[in-house]
Amino acid sequence: MTKIAFIGAGSLGFTRELVRDILSFPRLEDAEIRLMDIDAERLDFSRRAVSRIVEMGKRPAKVLATMDREEALRGADVVLCTILAGGTEVWRYDIEIPARHGVDICVGDTRGPSGIFRFLRTAPALESIARDMERLCPGAVLLNYTNPMAMLCNDLQKTSSITVTGLCHSVQGTARMLAGWIGAPYEEIDYVCAGINHQAWYTEFKWKGKDAYPLIREAVRRLEVYGEEPVRNEMFLALDYYVTESSGHNSEYNPWFRKRKDLIEKYCSRGTGWNPGEHAYILKEYQNNEATWRDEARSWFDARKPIELERGEEYAAWIVNALAGGETFRFNGNVQNRGYVTNLPDGACVEVPVYVDRSGFHPVMVGDLPPQCAILTSLSSRIEETAVLAHRTGDARLVYQAVAHDPLTSAVLSLAEIRDLVREMFAANRAWLPQFESVEL
Repeated sequence: MTKIAFIGAGSLGFTRELVRDILSFPRLEDAEIRLMDIDAERLDFSRRAVSRIVEMGKRPAKVLATMDREEALRGADVVLCTILAGGTEVWRYDIEIPARHGVDICVGDTRGPSGIFRFLRTAPALESIARDMERLCPGAVLLNYTNPMAMLCNDLQKTSSITVTGLCHSVQGTARMLAGWIGAPYEEIDYVCAGINHQAWYTEFKWKGKDAYPLIREAVRRLEVYGEEPVRNEMFLALDYYVTESSGHNSEYNPWFRKRKDLIEKYCSRGTGWNPGEHAYILKEYQNNEATWRDEARSWFDARKPIELERGEEYAAWIVNALAGGETFRFNGNVQNRGYVTNLPDGACVEVPVYVDRSGFHPVMVGDLPPQCAILTSLSSRIEETAVLAHRTGDARLVYQAVAHDPLTSAVLSLAEIRDLVREMFAANRAWLPQFESVEL
């Protein structure tokens, strides 16, 4: 019986869908599902939803809901982490403070000043989970979904004996999008994708074994396709390789699209798809979710609709099945760079193809990224390495130096202005940053 702990199980939709997928595998249908959250109401909704899936699917699985993390972790085989350190009342400053200094943020959960301070707040909590795992389930695998993915995984991969990888939807999601643009069935697509989380590149993208990049280039010249992802399509037309994660995210990761209002208007505020440029998009999204999730959860239970038990496409379920002795599975995971991407920093956290089986994770050596892609990605990775070192040493000056090299921030602000921004962010986050005794910059 595989024991699976969900830490941060109050994400009702994600937990519900992932448990459905896990229990669809014969090897896992008798799993013990342990749900842990610090919000009692969210935890209860997740328990009821998961119990309903077990009942409707007639699975022999067991469900445990607890607010005691040790109870959830003891003897676990796999741990899934979806925590959020602090609510909107804390991380709103990640977006509002840079905006006051002229740095316009859309999402802010991965890199730049917003992503770095989100990491600094979240790292102590994730390290605490890892320490508990070392005591209570030292052989367990940690599958992390919490952002900023690369920095958090980098920190744990350097400081904990626990096997950890990070999972993100952007690789497979973007591959499906590109397949749709060229009219290719997704099952006929093969690709190699490597880099860092939210900034990985499809070094190969093939349809029936043939290079599909010429078809993608034709597709993005169509206005309706260009408008779906204007930032990423501009990057592709300039750099010749397609990057993972949405235009909203990627507009923050480089100096080209958000440093002036006219550029935001041109590239980040128009399009036929999701608006990639809306200021504070993610903050508004979380605030709306917080206001409506209880009503949506109650409606879901009250509707008493039949539950769709067909397996979805979430990687984690396939990974858990492979670790339990099922078929080998390939996915893109976040692992410590041991020569897998040869022109990114050794020891950094990279996102590469990984095979998983009963014996664990087996990353694939990719080699060099194309040089024009490696320039930007290597800078981002080295900034992340600096932020992780700042957290581990409690050196606030390293935080300032990491933010000073951020492409968007440095395109907008002087070094003195960046110092003022970082000081203000430290002041707003002081209660969440016990690792820093001094914030002298």
